[in-house]
Amino acid sequence: MLEDRKSPGISQTARSATAHIENPGVLASMLGIIRRDLLLAFRRRQDLANPLVFFVIVITLFPLGVSPEKSFLASAAAGVIWVAALLATLLSLDSLFRADYEDGALEQLLLIPQPLFLLVLGKVLAYWLVTGVPLILLSPLLAIMLHLDVQLLPVLLLSLLLGTPVLSLIGAIGAALTVGLRFGGVLLSLLILPLYIPVLIFGTGTVQAAANGMPVQGSMAMMGALLLFALVTTPFAAAAGLRISIAN
Repeated sequence: MLEDRKSPGISQTARSATAHIENPGVLASMLGIIRRDLLLAFRRRQDLANPLVFFVIVITLFPLGVSPEKSFLASAAAGVIWVAALLATLLSLDSLFRADYEDGALEQLLLIPQPLFLLVLGKVLAYWLVTGVPLILLSPLLAIMLHLDVQLLPVLLLSLLLGTPVLSLIGAIGAALTVGLRFGGVLLSLLILPLYIPVLIFGTGTVQAAANGMPVQGSMAMMGALLLFALVTTPFAAAAGLRISIAN
């Protein structure tokens, strides 16, 4: 009788432990998504290197195609680096959800009992870590090659650090809406490029203001506000886009 009375409590405890294992927390699920995407990215090293190679090639060819004059390159360096970073980010955006869509993992993400927008945020963060961060690390060397003033490098790096996550977050909306299309790359570019214009303006304008001796706090504050706004809104929009793409 004593064993019978204890067994329901033991069974309830076991069920609770099993449910906790089968249903991990939101943070654990998000970290698991980030870890998984990072592992997959480093296994596909060719896809990982494509944006970086494109970034370097665009900046290297610019002096050859326009003018190698030092003063001209110094004045145009910030704009060239920002445009190259924007295009390099856009180059690999189509693969953000594509692999998961093709192997069925994306449908499983929609079914697990966790907020989809947080899982999307985890995927975007992993994407930025393997694309945006290498671009930021490479930009000082390429800026020096374009004769940008060394004193402007911290401003350039900070603008890229605030701006490139916004590019990835906004791009996630277009990637989610076009994931089910066979030739979604062109449509993705048409959808996303107009939304990138404010980031490009503030990113290049910040460095130009610093080069002219003007204060940059206002531009940096605007870029920080863009980043916060993108963090709050774009995961929900991308999650809704994924549901629409899967439903169709």
